[in-house]
Amino acid sequence: MQEQMPSRGKVHCKIDQRLRTIARLLVVVFALALLSTQPIQAQFRVLHSFTGGSDGANPTSGVTVSSSGILYGTTSGGGTGGIGNHGVVFKLAPRGSGWTLDPLYEFTGGADGDAPYSGVAIGPNGDLYGTTYYGGNYDAGALFALRPPASVCKSATCYWSEATLWSFGSGNDGAYPPYGYVTFDQAGNIYGTTYRGGTDGYGIVFELSPQSGGSWTESILYNFTDGSDGGNPLAGVIFDSAGNLYGNDSDGGTESGVIYKLTPAGPPWTEQTLANFVPGTGTSPSGQLVMDQSGNLYGTGEANGPSGGGTVYKLSPSGGGWTLSVVYAFGFYTYTQCAPFGGVTLGANGNLFGACQIGGANGVGWVYEMPPNCDQTCTPTDLYDFTGGVSCYAHGPVSFDSSGNLYGTCYGGGNSGNGCSADGCGTVWEIEGVI
Repeated sequence: MQEQMPSRGKVHCKIDQRLRTIARLLVVVFALALLSTQPIQAQFRVLHSFTGGSDGANPTSGVTVSSSGILYGTTSGGGTGGIGNHGVVFKLAPRGSGWTLDPLYEFTGGADGDAPYSGVAIGPNGDLYGTTYYGGNYDAGALFALRPPASVCKSATCYWSEATLWSFGSGNDGAYPPYGYVTFDQAGNIYGTTYRGGTDGYGIVFELSPQSGGSWTESILYNFTDGSDGGNPLAGVIFDSAGNLYGNDSDGGTESGVIYKLTPAGPPWTEQTLANFVPGTGTSPSGQLVMDQSGNLYGTGEANGPSGGGTVYKLSPSGGGWTLSVVYAFGFYTYTQCAPFGGVTLGANGNLFGACQIGGANGVGWVYEMPPNCDQTCTPTDLYDFTGGVSCYAHGPVSFDSSGNLYGTCYGGGNSGNGCSADGCGTVWEIEGVI
């Protein structure tokens, strides 16, 4: 029997309320955010403030930087022209001394998808690929591709062509693809996760393979059970050089989430739980993992670290097993609170970079840099404190261009109204010359 899909209200209790509740939970700590020294702030500027119209509203992922320095991203809401508030894919490009945003596609909420919580990945053919949390043929999410116009566009707004490659929610094929990004192998197959669905209802890892005639076939690589293997992944998967996949689950395991490895052997692939999260190491890992050249994995736990807040963690291969350690423990009711949701990014200098939903000098988030061998003893470099006018509540990862400039998004802040969140429509920002 096909799994009965949860109502949007029930799903929002787990996903969407994260985007609003955390922003309000700790407003009272503003007065407690007392600093012994003022951080040195880098050159920060807002590249675009969303309006809730055709440019979109409330991004829940970061931006993807092309080799030419163009930024691509999504917003979970927004859209005009009778299309509604179902989300937008956008391009943000430097022009003169400023930046110009062009909407590439506005979702209709139908078979094409609705509410893209994930960012977009640039595929081997140069097209953009991503997922929506709702929509598709069964209103349980869709995986889409966007292709630029075949000829030079001369109009003010040049929309790209959208193709829905897969609609989730038919049987046990997975439902509600979450945050993060899809990834590709060398053959052009697409890999990702869903938050729900599958045989046991706790999400899957999937592979989509192109077929002749333009169709795609899904293979379920693994069904999560919410047992020792974990369940309910909130981000995608990454490859190592040997073709294994790595990811994290927000639930299951010993108590509060796991890091897992999938080895090709099927499908289904062979699953190995590498680490369990419990209070003290950080709970509910959410952001997409990153791997350094030595095979160490890095990510974030949203809450319940050694200091009461979230954590940046490291998972290292050791003696045939894996060792989980806390790189940095964010505080609670202090300036260094964070509630990190989007994971970390490895910079060209080998340091870890990320954005916090809360904390900082103004309580509404900050951007940090820290060495990967911090071992809870270092003081992260505070690159920027968001202000009341740019209230961030960042949910996505940060990203670099080839010049060492750092980019990210804010779910809140910027303009308000026009169907946006009460916290604002969101922004895209840049910190120049970080590396």
